[in-house]
Amino acid sequence: MDPVRNPYAPGAGQRPPELAGRDKQLTAFDIVLERIARGRPERSVMLTGLRGVGKTVLLNQLRSAAISRGWGTGKIEARPDQELRRPLSSALHMAVRAIAMAHRNPERVDDFLGILKAFALRATADKGMRERWQPGIDVPAVTGRADSGDIEIDLVELLVEAAALASEIGVGIAIFIDEMQDLGPADISAICGACHELSQDTAPLIVVGAGLPHLPAVLSASKSYSERLFSYHRIDRLDREAADLALIAPAEREEVKFTDEALDALYQKADGYPYFVQAYGKAAWDQAPESPISAEDVEVAAPTAEEELAVGFFGSRYERATPAEREYMRAMADLSGDDGPVATSAVASELGRKPASLSPARDGLIKKGLIYSAERGTIGFTVPHFGRYLRSV
Repeated sequence: MDPVRNPYAPGAGQRPPELAGRDKQLTAFDIVLERIARGRPERSVMLTGLRGVGKTVLLNQLRSAAISRGWGTGKIEARPDQELRRPLSSALHMAVRAIAMAHRNPERVDDFLGILKAFALRATADKGMRERWQPGIDVPAVTGRADSGDIEIDLVELLVEAAALASEIGVGIAIFIDEMQDLGPADISAICGACHELSQDTAPLIVVGAGLPHLPAVLSASKSYSERLFSYHRIDRLDREAADLALIAPAEREEVKFTDEALDALYQKADGYPYFVQAYGKAAWDQAPESPISAEDVEVAAPTAEEELAVGFFGSRYERATPAEREYMRAMADLSGDDGPVATSAVASELGRKPASLSPARDGLIKKGLIYSAERGTIGFTVPHFGRYLRSV
């Protein structure tokens, strides 16, 4: 069939043609937005799950929902080597610019931008002239608010001011943070503290974060009350009905169908993971000579999808690991027949080593986002089917 008309999109963070199986989260977020609009108290939102389950796609969809209601929004992607202050300044600047035209008092907006500029300038205040950063805000910095240099104090003051500005306009502000588990401890603590303050004041500003399965543990380690501070949504693989819909709906718009046997084969291979659904669906479309796409087409196309996954989804991550880290992951793969979490003590036994001697490899893999601490004393792959991949190469 015509590859140009192929509707499937196996890309990182790329919205699939049919966002199936996420109605529960979308509806819950609409309720959050409506309650805040009515002055009701609400919690910020956290999305957690393995890589490839569509967290970034859902995060972007939630942002679109906020924008459609006239909210100001900004989005950042956390990185282990970057402090929060600079990217958050840019995201909040974007959010305020989106709603500023609706404010009747431009001077009030400028006052807030002056506070935001002061907050932003602290990001490089202690660096040399060549390293100093200018946030691109055309008003003078206002001293004495959100510029103490303590990120927790400053973030609370800044977001309270931002929420007050939004309240005057009658809208809200939402800050979206992807890969949130990569924020440093001080930044995580600051976000928790700010969200706590905002929730107590029923302020119209929320944080929507997305991260790996251990994000709740990261937040809880920072502030004991974080388990009650956020609304957590675990994003998992699609059930059979949703996975079929993700394939059928885009194809029908192109007047193409699947046989029931083809859908059976596709679900077995993709295992319900949205990224895999798109990868196998794309390969099956390109392979099929005509509609309906058959189980035979799926079987012939499967090696193409698996080769692409092996290079782009699995292989690129494996190449980032050191020899010691690869040895650690291979031991995990050998122990986890179903690719579920395994005990760190079992990995040590498998390698014939003392657990303490493996800490550098384990910590390195966690920092690279290849594994995560599932529960105390256990470790798991952040990428679905990664163990299966390692056992096959």
